[in-house]
Amino acid sequence: MMNHARRFDRFFFPGMALLMGVTVFVGFARTYYLAGVFRAPLPNLLIHVHGAVFTSWILLLIAQTFLVAVGRADLHRRLGLLGFGLASLMVILGLMAATDELVRKDGPGKKGLSARTFYVIPVTDILVFAILTYFGFRRRFNPSAHKRLVLIATVMILDAALARWPLPAAWWTLQAAQMSSYLFLLLLVGYDLWSARKLHRVTLWASVFLIVIQQVRIPFGRTAIWQSLAAWVQNVGHSLR
Repeated sequence: MMNHARRFDRFFFPGMALLMGVTVFVGFARTYYLAGVFRAPLPNLLIHVHGAVFTSWILLLIAQTFLVAVGRADLHRRLGLLGFGLASLMVILGLMAATDELVRKDGPGKKGLSARTFYVIPVTDILVFAILTYFGFRRRFNPSAHKRLVLIATVMILDAALARWPLPAAWWTLQAAQMSSYLFLLLLVGYDLWSARKLHRVTLWASVFLIVIQQVRIPFGRTAIWQSLAAWVQNVGHSLR
């Protein structure tokens, strides 16, 4: 049964990575990729660098899954340290970019959320991404766990791209974009059940962790504790400008 599952891994995981790449491209095509990338009218250099690093992560994910699929696990392992370094850089730049947006948009935020409430979304995206990629690096000698952790970590940061899909704003809300990211989790669950006849425990706990955080973060973002924290970050940011 294990050999049966591994035989189809070489098709499933590269396919998932490519689907994520398409998702990101469609979401950021108008404002970034088709706007000339580094010539795109972004707010500042930080956002340009953040976009480049985010894109590099998606491209590396695609490359890494294909390297395993074609039997180049040796090169995959060599690039693994680069991947961990890139993930660490994404965490730093992601928090900086989220804070930069909070400071620039002091007032009404996106999709009916205040800027301070919206701040909880990118922060939790990055924190969950950091936790799952850390465990993915720890489990790098367990391929089945490693690949699922990295995949689900990337699902967590797809909502930024999904929220920008060119769909009618009346019904394509932040919540709808967030829920649509769960399709990737459902694909992984379905693949586990089909290929191994059971749900991989990493698929279970990492997916539950992601969904719980996403469901509680906006209510938490409206609490006095978070609003006070976001206000403090804004004040510090304004004083440093």
